Amino acid sequence: MTGLLLRDAELLGRGHADVRLAGGRIAEIGGGLSRRRGERVVECGGGALIPGLCDHHLHLHALAAWRRSVVCGPPAVAGPDRLAAALRDAEPDEHGWVRGVGYAESVAGDLDAAALDALRPGGPVRIQHRSGALWILNSAAVRAAGLASADHPGVERDSAGRPTGRLWRADDWLRTRLPAARPVDLGTVGRELARLGVTAVTDATPDLGAGARAAIEAAVRDGTLPQRVHLLGLPPDAGTAPHPRLSTGPYKIVLADSGLPPLDELSARIRHAHEHRRPVAVHCVTREALLLLLAAFDDTGTLDGDRIEHAALVPEIIVPELARRGLRVVTQPGFLADRGDDYLRDVPAEDVPDLYRCRSLLDAGVPVGLSSDAPYGPLDPWAVLDAAADRTTRSGAVAGRDETIPAAVALRSLLTDPGTPGGPPRQVTEGETADLVLLHVPLTEALHRPSAVNVRATIAGGRLLPE
Repeated sequence: MTGLLLRDAELLGRGHADVRLAGGRIAEIGGGLSRRRGERVVECGGGALIPGLCDHHLHLHALAAWRRSVVCGPPAVAGPDRLAAALRDAEPDEHGWVRGVGYAESVAGDLDAAALDALRPGGPVRIQHRSGALWILNSAAVRAAGLASADHPGVERDSAGRPTGRLWRADDWLRTRLPAARPVDLGTVGRELARLGVTAVTDATPDLGAGARAAIEAAVRDGTLPQRVHLLGLPPDAGTAPHPRLSTGPYKIVLADSGLPPLDELSARIRHAHEHRRPVAVHCVTREALLLLLAAFDDTGTLDGDRIEHAALVPEIIVPELARRGLRVVTQPGFLADRGDDYLRDVPAEDVPDLYRCRSLLDAGVPVGLSSDAPYGPLDPWAVLDAAADRTTRSGAVAGRDETIPAAVALRSLLTDPGTPGGPPRQVTEGETADLVLLHVPLTEALHRPSAVNVRATIAGGRLLPE
């Protein structure tokens, strides 16, 4: 691997310096470093050199699949006429299916098979709700997937027992009923993340299938996916990850909005993970789910690294309870920028301060990791950072002003290690892994106007991307 010499980079708190990278690590930091034979030189011009960003919660395969689907929701699609046009113009896959993503009820109400038939008659169509929890199938897709005879609990039925075309939290099951899909292109996702300055991600897909896991491992091994990948979807007894840029994270448990499990069942799942020395990462969106989880932790106790995913609604009285139990929170303020106007319209006014809390959690001593939940939330970490700092919706309203945090604090959350979201930020120091981002501008300027356009280059494991 050819070494890199980064000249005249701004290092936070240490002025300007030259930085030498060799063997995938930061080998030397100093002034006036001389170029070595075969070393590539990058003139930084005083731009900031910071650790690579970490997205603490996204879904790699869903993100790749999203990129080859038709967008069916806001802001690109607003209203039934626009949705009908998008579906009409959509190119079916090699099996004749149309796959849509990002649907929201504000477009055309509560879609079912009959409503979807009217929008796109003909071949099979399936549309994913923007939450990722619901698929809506037209009549042709219902027949092709055999929903009439299916026994999956997520198949919604009408009063006569007929499938409505709505299928809840059944991604893996539905996949077995569909024609075999061509492999997703994780390289496209890796390149997009690199352009944004992301060098590490936590894949939060629950119960990651063997094929999906193998695809991620292969992409990391051959460098197609240059980011470090922390996996939540491995079984509780999963061993050590098979590559230095792969790691095993907490065990993912989903508390589905459509049906919460009994307390003893949830406690048993947490206890089983803890017995294998695995903390848990629990999907919690509603107040009821959060209270159930806290009751379960009262049964099982907590393990260092236990974390709450999303924490979309956290009542003020519960904040100190999270701190007392030593829990981490991984949340997505980007949803406020993306869907905040919907929240302000649909969420009771007294609950708006509880949405995607940041400041109050940090003030209480709860470690907070920021993330995107892409593709269900906006992927750009600089937009996530900006949303945490101002909580401004598309219309310019502010959703929960008291929960804003300084941009520098938000950035520190994105610089933490995948294994310790909200922990101490990584530093540009000798001996550290060379996962770095070079900006066009000094850091103060980048934080004043957060934007991915400030990213000049991303370095992953000492590799300058793209190579």
